Amino acid sequence: MSRRSKVCAGLVAAVVPVTAAIVALGASPAGAAIGGSGPYPADYETSASLANHTIFRPQTLPAERLPILVWGNGGCSANGLSQGNFLREIASHGFLAIANGAPNGSGSTNSQMLTQSIDWAVAENARQGSKYYGKLDTTRIAVAGFSCGGLEAYAVSNDPRVTTTGIFSSGLLNDADDYQLRRLTKPIAYFIGGPSDIAYPNAIDDWGKLPAGLPAFMGNLNVGHGGTYDQPNGGEFGRVAVLYLKWRLKGDTTAGANFVGANCGLCRSQWSVQQKNLTLDGDPPPTTPPTTPPTTPPTTPPSTPPTTPPGSGTPTCTAAYSVQDQWNGGFVANVNVTAGGTALTGWRVTLNLPSGASVSSMWNGVNSGTSGTITVANQSYNGRLGAGQATSFGFQGTGNGSGATVTCTGS
Repeated sequence: MSRRSKVCAGLVAAVVPVTAAIVALGASPAGAAIGGSGPYPADYETSASLANHTIFRPQTLPAERLPILVWGNGGCSANGLSQGNFLREIASHGFLAIANGAPNGSGSTNSQMLTQSIDWAVAENARQGSKYYGKLDTTRIAVAGFSCGGLEAYAVSNDPRVTTTGIFSSGLLNDADDYQLRRLTKPIAYFIGGPSDIAYPNAIDDWGKLPAGLPAFMGNLNVGHGGTYDQPNGGEFGRVAVLYLKWRLKGDTTAGANFVGANCGLCRSQWSVQQKNLTLDGDPPPTTPPTTPPTTPPTTPPSTPPTTPPGSGTPTCTAAYSVQDQWNGGFVANVNVTAGGTALTGWRVTLNLPSGASVSSMWNGVNSGTSGTITVANQSYNGRLGAGQATSFGFQGTGNGSGATVTCTGS
């Protein structure tokens, strides 16, 4: 199934108003007070060494080590309490959950902030004097997100420290980004709001393109795009997320029985369930490797090696900018980067945005600046291009995206 542009526009446009409603209902500090249904009443805090993030944890750290969840909010919102009830519930069951954005923060986030959360947790677990010293299980890390936050989760799901990915009411917006599916090697789960969810067709499309042999679960609950995050303890999405994380990050096979087999717990509930390659006691590795290794760009490799090795000529590249979706107040744009006659080890694009336009979130590139003239460098996995090969990055912006210009420099 090809994604239609109106679906892409609808998903992106729907993210902000849905998130605004969630923020209005549950964003205040009082709405994220100590609690949760788990054995460890949870609270949230911030850390000077992890700016612009919100950390949900048991108020009293238990003796057991805490697995880690890093979370991208709906709308890529920089309010770390956007899904506060949901994340507090997860933390109360013995997890450390870190959301992008400060409590009641404003603005937008990006996928790099998820990586910052992982870096911080690993460092704190190893730092003598930290309250988390030796208290975290850094071998069990989940990356997940809701709607636009799900796109952020996809972007870092190939981090070797990540052990599972959770996609909540989200799906890739463009077929050009399908390489992010091909590089998946760890179990993934989708929790979608049913056919009325604007992200439903995108999630179903992604499901059909997962690598053969990849352990995967999809559950649909017919509640629409907004989910149940703002309900007490995150509602049904909170309950099921806890079960999934207990299984994947704590090895709890009783929790795992809700996801595995024809008679699974969720199979006998209001959820509509699909499964691929799932077993309770440890999923088999993919029977075939991802068709595109993580270090290659999202294009089919040439049948023969580039005839011009890196360094034998002056590296050059070209960039082509296009607006894929435009609506009142925002847009989604894509930039194709193509290597010249010499292979590249990296690239950098100078992007001149029109007056009034700014970048709110970006994928497959690392941006410096958000408005006016900004630079975008390659990610670790899409910088090496053979002669004539191409890759792309995209971003969501505010304002009008038409009229931007781009230039490319190779290395």
